[in-house]
Amino acid sequence: MIQQKAIYRFLILIPAFIVFAACKTVAVLPTNTPIKKVDIAALATKIKSTYPKVNKLRSRIRAVYDDGKRQQQIIIQLRLEEKKAIWMSASMVIPIAKLLITQEGVSFYEKFQKNYFVGNFDLINAPLNTSFSYDDVEKLLLGKPFLDPSEGKWKQISNPQYYILIPQGSKSGLQPTLFFDPTTFLLKEQRFLIPGSMQNLTIKYMNHQRIQGEYLPQQIEISLSGREENQQITLEFTRTDLPGTLSFPFEIPEGYKQISLE
Repeated sequence: MIQQKAIYRFLILIPAFIVFAACKTVAVLPTNTPIKKVDIAALATKIKSTYPKVNKLRSRIRAVYDDGKRQQQIIIQLRLEEKKAIWMSASMVIPIAKLLITQEGVSFYEKFQKNYFVGNFDLINAPLNTSFSYDDVEKLLLGKPFLDPSEGKWKQISNPQYYILIPQGSKSGLQPTLFFDPTTFLLKEQRFLIPGSMQNLTIKYMNHQRIQGEYLPQQIEISLSGREENQQITLEFTRTDLPGTLSFPFEIPEGYKQISLE
C-alpha cells in the first residue's frame, strides 16, 4: 500500500513538474521592445530556433561595391551546399570570374587578366588580419552569427530597439557585438573591431525573405570603415530557391597564370 501511494504521488507530480519546467524555459516571447535583463540562455535558445535549416541554396545576387569614390555593380550566381561548397559565378554583361570555396580552401579565376588562385583562406584573411573559415562565410550568407550565443557566456547591452549581446571573458579572434530583432529574433547586425587595427567590420541584414518556411537574408550590407577609408558591399538576393540537387562546375582554363599572396 505504501509503495502504491508513493507511485500515485509521483504520477501526480509529473504534470506539475512539466508545467514548471516549461514556464522556466519559455522566458522570452516576441515583443516590440527588448526585455531588460532578459534570460540570456532562453534568448539564445529562441535565437537558435530561427537559424535557417537549409541543405542547398541557389540565388541570383545583385552586388554593389562603393568606396565613396566609385560604384561598381556585378551580378553573382550563387550555389551553396551546407558544409560542402560555396560556388559563385560573376558577370558584368559577360562572365568575368568564378569562385569556389570549400572546407579545404579557396579557388578562383578571372577572365580579364587571365589569372587564377588556388590556396587557403589567407586570400580572405590576409588583407583584414582575420581568421575566417568556410563555416564563417556560410554563416554570413545564411544570416547566422559567427559566434553562437548559446555557447559560452554572454552579456546583454541595454538598447531600446534590439537585443544586443557581447561575449564575456578573454577570447582570441574577432569579438562580435550581435544585434537581434525582439519580434522575430532574427540577426540584424554583427559588428567587429579588426584585430590590430582601427577598422570596424559591420554586417547588416537589412531584409529577410521566407522561402519554404525558412527565413533567409534578402539584403546584406557589409561595411569596412577606418580612419581613412570606407568600403561597402551590398548584396541583394533575388530568385532564391532551395533545390534538391546542385552542381559546382569549376575548371581553370588553360593558359591562365597562377597568382600568390606573397
